[in-house]
Amino acid sequence: MLASVIILAATPIGNLGDASRRLIEALENATVIASEDTRTTIHLMRALGVENRPRLIALHEHNETEKAGEIVELGRDADVLVLTDAGMPAISDPGFPLVAAAAAAGVTVTALPGPSAVLTALAVSGLPTDRFTFEGFLPRKSRVAYFTALAREERTMVFFESPHRLADSLRDLAAVAPDRRVAVCRELTKLHEEVARGTATELAAYFADGARGEICVVVEGAAPATADLPSGVAQVRALVAEGLRLKEAVAEVAEATGLSKRDLYEAALASR
Repeated sequence: MLASVIILAATPIGNLGDASRRLIEALENATVIASEDTRTTIHLMRALGVENRPRLIALHEHNETEKAGEIVELGRDADVLVLTDAGMPAISDPGFPLVAAAAAAGVTVTALPGPSAVLTALAVSGLPTDRFTFEGFLPRKSRVAYFTALAREERTMVFFESPHRLADSLRDLAAVAPDRRVAVCRELTKLHEEVARGTATELAAYFADGARGEICVVVEGAAPATADLPSGVAQVRALVAEGLRLKEAVAEVAEATGLSKRDLYEAALASR
């Protein structure tokens, strides 16, 4: 008798044609499905012509920690299919606490691979793909400080962002790295897919009036060259404009760039 497993199954991020044969078979044979939104799962099954009626368990960001133990126990006796609304579970979506709990309990976890917004955006961005980092959703506040902390990151960076905050986020990125190459990937695999490429400054202007749809932002990594003092001072001034005290801003930029705190402080004072 084969051991039961917990199956993380990737679902289409837009185009239903990206549903794999394995996903359809898993949906047809599932007895238990834990999903981010059970209504979305029902719609997906109907759209794919799946007539199976498994037990559905809601597993979302507000209950995943408390539900993990229950689902792990179910996974001891029967296969449990785990879905999110789009893409791969546990990648900036519900699933990580469940996988961690299953690993701790000795319950097997496997994956049914498929669409990923992160990898799709990276692939079409036109930016280096040999080394990259996924940073999840951009913060709602203090983004200048956030981008400053990442100013020396040499790998290509991939972020998620909501459409109504995109313009502000691009402006904050431009305040720190105005000439950094960026690709904004919108509505990937859907009818109105768009990949806009340019510098942070150019795309901040392009999306000044906002955007619609699901969005990934891909940002070029920093050049390995040492940061120069004028660019460091510009970052300090941007942080001060955001509300940080000068000494705090200097300390943050010095840590991110490797520049001298004393040189930064004196140059920032002189530039006032």
